[in-house]
Amino acid sequence: MSTYVFSDVHGHRATLERALMRVSPAADDRLVCLGDMVDRGPDPVGVLRVVRGLPGAVALMGNHEDLMLSCLDAQDDTLAALNWAINGGATTSEGLAQLRADELEDLLAWVRSCPRATSAHVGERRYLLVHAGVDLAAPEPAVWDDESVDAYLAAQSVEDLTWIREEFWGAERGLSGRDGSGPVVVAGHTPTPYLERMASSLDRPAVGDDGLARMVRVGERRDRWDVDCGAAGGAGYGQVLILRLDDGEEFYEPVREGE
Repeated sequence: MSTYVFSDVHGHRATLERALMRVSPAADDRLVCLGDMVDRGPDPVGVLRVVRGLPGAVALMGNHEDLMLSCLDAQDDTLAALNWAINGGATTSEGLAQLRADELEDLLAWVRSCPRATSAHVGERRYLLVHAGVDLAAPEPAVWDDESVDAYLAAQSVEDLTWIREEFWGAERGLSGRDGSGPVVVAGHTPTPYLERMASSLDRPAVGDDGLARMVRVGERRDRWDVDCGAAGGAGYGQVLILRLDDGEEFYEPVREGE
C-alpha cells in the first residue's frame, strides 16, 4: 500500500485525470487531497466529482472550499459573495448552477464533511497533512505518536490550517527537532514560487528548467513540504503534482492550454 498526496488542483480536471492515470493507484493505496479543488480552472465541479470518487481518498477543506461554502451558506451576504468572486469563484458558481438540486445538495454536503487536517505514518516518518500549514508556536508533544499527533492537529485553529502562509513558511524551524524525529508538514495553499521570497531555505529553485512550478522542501531540516505547484496559474506556469510519500517520487502533469 502506498500513500499519495496532491493539492490545489483548482478546477483543472483533465490535468488531474492525466496525473492519476500516470500514478495508477492500486485499490488499497491511500490518496489525500489537501484542498482547493475548486475555483479558477474551467471544471471545478468535475474535480470535486473525481476526488470524491477516488477509492480510499481523503479530501481536506481548503480556503477556496471555505470561501465557497461561506458564500453559499450566507446567501444574501454581499461581502461573502464578493470575496469568493475576487478569488476566482465564478467558474465554480457557474458549474454548481448547472446541477440538479439533489446533486448539488449531495455534493456540498460532502465538501462540508471534509476535515481540516489529517496525518500519515509512512515507513519511519510521520506526516502532518494540512491545506495551508500549522502554527509552529503551538506547544509540541514530548513524544510524537498517533495520539499526540491527533491532539496537536486538534489544537490548531481552523484559520491557521486553512489560511496561514508567511508565519509558517518563513519560520526558522519546523517540527522535526534536532534529532529529526518529529513530523514533516506537507501543505499546499502557497504556490511554490512565492516561497523564494518568503522562506529562508529551499532545497532547490521552485521553478524548474522547463519554466514550470514544482514542489520544494523548506527549512534547514527540510521538514516543511510545499506541494502547490501553481495549477491555479494555468498553462505555461502551473502543474498538478501527485507525490508518493513512500519514496518521494514526484508525478507531474502540466496544465495545458484550454484545460
